[in-house]
Amino acid sequence: MDAESERLVAEDVVRGVTRLFLRHDWIAVPEVPLGNARRADLMALCAKGSITIVEIKVSRADLLGDGKWPDYLDYCDRYFWAVPQGFDLTLFEREALMPARTGLIVADRYDAAIIRHPEERPLAAARRKAETLRLARRAARRLILGAEAEEEG
Repeated sequence: MDAESERLVAEDVVRGVTRLFLRHDWIAVPEVPLGNARRADLMALCAKGSITIVEIKVSRADLLGDGKWPDYLDYCDRYFWAVPQGFDLTLFEREALMPARTGLIVADRYDAAIIRHPEERPLAAARRKAETLRLARRAARRLILGAEAEEEG
């Protein structure tokens, strides 16, 4: 798959996961910077205030070459991998990808399904507040300025 095809597939996965989360009353925002200078592909907030991060992978090389994903675990209560239909799901059973700690979602542009639920590890109150405010401010800024204007500033 070329870079453009991967980008389009990743956009489809984001859309499908966002629709799944919305049905569960989880509000998701794509491309959210974290306090450690990383950027979550998708961050969602549930009605009870729980934070979920989703890392999207569209190729085997992208998954196996990603050494930064554990940096996200300190910024969420739940962590999911999300992949397009047809992705080799056996890769997610590798111990290095922490199958007990991470969930798995398969998605297309219209919908998604949770294949494996992650272990939930509640954030400390101070971290939850900081990340909730970061997410809310990012979402509000995008609403006011539009996604393109935000990226410029």
